[in-house]
Amino acid sequence: MRSLRIAFSLLTTLPFRLPDDWSAGDSGRAAVWYPFVGLTVGALTWLAWKGTMFIFHPVVAGIITLAVWVALTGGLHLDGLADCCDGLFSSATPKRRLEIMKDPHLGTFGIIGLILVLLLKAAILGTLTSSASLGIILAASLSRWCVLPAGLLPLARPGGMGADFASGLRRVFIFVSALLPLGITLALGSRGILSALAGLCAAALVLLFARSRIGGVTGDVFGMVIEIVEAIVLLVFSIGVL
Repeated sequence: MRSLRIAFSLLTTLPFRLPDDWSAGDSGRAAVWYPFVGLTVGALTWLAWKGTMFIFHPVVAGIITLAVWVALTGGLHLDGLADCCDGLFSSATPKRRLEIMKDPHLGTFGIIGLILVLLLKAAILGTLTSSASLGIILAASLSRWCVLPAGLLPLARPGGMGADFASGLRRVFIFVSALLPLGITLALGSRGILSALAGLCAAALVLLFARSRIGGVTGDVFGMVIEIVEAIVLLVFSIGVL
């Protein structure tokens, strides 16, 4: 279960250590487990939602649930989102945009993007009904699966985690790992199907935008995909008429 341990150590703050004998491409070889890691994160977040909704006002419960969600991932994907907002929305050359994304300092676009996504998620979590709350699990699993097909796109820069991921990724992983989010989607009925389709469309738009702005994908782009897909899936689940 080496790949499973790597997947958990890369995507969560749960007590899993990276192996001492790390090999190039290990992050890509572990990708087949990414949706399962998402399922675990989503299930733990859902439990936090159930518990806080029982104790606190929905607004407070939504914020606490989001804090738990962020804590489980260490804010890794949010960091990618912020970097992408700074770089991709910059009116500069593709080379300069990549430099901005690599800069550890947070700019205006990054702050705005981070705040908007966090506010949206917290607001949705505070208004979900009990039946719609299962969308948390789908959002967490599907979003991490979306990283797999994204890894087949051209790399915007050589080296880095994005390159390591692409080097170890196998096309068959995409189809095998899709079974889990697909099963969750079908189990949640029409609302699950609509949410999944909306999430996939959102992922495609993010990837198309990244390719048009920097010529491909990076590890930060993967993080942005995860955050946007999660938000869109939750948003569709929050629509009361579905």
